[in-house]
Amino acid sequence: MTEKGDEKLIQLEAIRHSASHVMADAVKRLFPEAKLAIGPAIEEGFYYDFDYQRGFSSEDLAKIEKVMQEIISQKLSFNRTEISKEEAIKLFKEKNEPYKIELINELEGDKVTLYSHGSFVDLCRGPHVSNTSEIGAFKLLKVAGAYWRGDETKQQLQRIYGTAFSTENELDEYLRLQEEAALRDHRKIGHQMDLFSTLEEYGAGLILWHPKGGRIRCAIEDFWREEHRKNGYEIVFTPHMARLDMWKVSGHWDFYRENMYSPMIVDDVEYEIKPMNCPFHIQIYKSRLRSYREFPLRWAELGTVYRYERSGVLHGLMRVRGFTQDDAHIFARPDQLEDEIKKVLNFSLYMLRSFGFNDFDIYLSTKPQKYVGSDDEWELATKALENALKESLLKYETDPGEGVFYGPKIDIKIKDSLGRSWQCTTIQVDFNLPSRYKLEFIESGGGKKRPIMIHRALLGSIERFMGVLIEHYAGNFPVWLAPVQASILTITNEQVPFALSVKNELEDQNIRVELDDRNEKLGLKVRDAEIEKIPYMLVIGKKEAETKTISVRSKAKGDLGKMTVEKFIQMITEEITQKR
Repeated sequence: MTEKGDEKLIQLEAIRHSASHVMADAVKRLFPEAKLAIGPAIEEGFYYDFDYQRGFSSEDLAKIEKVMQEIISQKLSFNRTEISKEEAIKLFKEKNEPYKIELINELEGDKVTLYSHGSFVDLCRGPHVSNTSEIGAFKLLKVAGAYWRGDETKQQLQRIYGTAFSTENELDEYLRLQEEAALRDHRKIGHQMDLFSTLEEYGAGLILWHPKGGRIRCAIEDFWREEHRKNGYEIVFTPHMARLDMWKVSGHWDFYRENMYSPMIVDDVEYEIKPMNCPFHIQIYKSRLRSYREFPLRWAELGTVYRYERSGVLHGLMRVRGFTQDDAHIFARPDQLEDEIKKVLNFSLYMLRSFGFNDFDIYLSTKPQKYVGSDDEWELATKALENALKESLLKYETDPGEGVFYGPKIDIKIKDSLGRSWQCTTIQVDFNLPSRYKLEFIESGGGKKRPIMIHRALLGSIERFMGVLIEHYAGNFPVWLAPVQASILTITNEQVPFALSVKNELEDQNIRVELDDRNEKLGLKVRDAEIEKIPYMLVIGKKEAETKTISVRSKAKGDLGKMTVEKFIQMITEEITQKR
């Protein structure tokens, strides 16, 4: 039986798919020479790709919207027809639509389905609403470039993005959130707060961490290491490259090559920069014979890896080519598998909640079409993940066919303050690599047995997680993460000696503090501290210097009055420790 929420999503997809067709109709009416490519519904709306001699302008979008509204008001029915491939090819040849003909030639079977409204006909499987008036509220958002079939060697097309909802209120709320998301863009805030940068001319998708960004990263990594020690992990370090042979044995060269860089020659031997850390952890395992008494082995690494991403999808900290995974691999006996998965689940949720995330979507991803290992191994691994989820009383959805090539996995997506989902935690069971590398341990009876390997990342990558944090908090980090936790503001130069003593006292307590002793008005200093989103401002004037006190202003709570330096240290230290 279909749930009401599922019904709404199905209806929303139909609305958006229908809006895509209406947009294509409007474009063809306004720009008859434009060629149609594809136009699906997507998670937040729809798009359609066009082969057009020039880019569409904002003025063009306004014209297209106007024609779309006229089409919608006509209440044109969406009609489904089924014809032979030969008839369809003839039809789209007459319409001079080469992209449709290419798609038809690749379809299986002798028949294809078309959808039409008015005089507009498109190759489509559906679904659609009954007639155009049911489309509701829509808005065209932007134009972007897109290659045909996602292939950079093929024709570049113009992609028009839009969104549609059942009601104007839903559309207005979506557009409001989009405006808020633009204000929270981590690239904009990162530049404003001087956290990080990228240099296209020296390497697209590679991040330069500035000192203030480095402070936040250190806070994240210090917390990460401490919590891993508490949870029984050992920290390891591995190289950035290895001989290509290692990646062939692991299977990455066969199954992951499109995401890897070309090998480099070192001493006449091919080396590969690492896309993963796991083969190195396996080499540590193989450094000596293991006993059943040692298990489980939990090895964690903040390991920087390098993966190829097309230049068109690179996006600040979110999509990069070099990033640091908060990686770990657990080697366990079969009887320990479910218990270890449960521990990782609990640890993951604790870590994510510590950063202020409390709303999650959890998915169990099963065997994909392209995989290695036996079906029995896949069934055993999938069952272990499923049982761990059920026993942990966590609500989850099954995502069929979305496992990685070497095993099934659990993915945890966090929801930020705008309700957007971000992939973070992944927990993957792997029978493949222990088999490929012939890993063994000595059983209690003296025989040899193969361990099971669990891959897991809690935050995903430091870069991406940092981007999510910036947008979640709009740069207003909790005190424990803030790059500058307190700024000391002097009113005149006479207070500088006392301000320096306050600064030294705070630094002795590991509080990240800066002194603003510029010969400027206090109002300007306060404004600059607010722009930098510093949690606390400590104002020192003549009276404060005489009484050895500070006037404390909180970004979140406003004026807190005068207090001693010792009292402020106690207050902020408690806030940092409790990660409020």
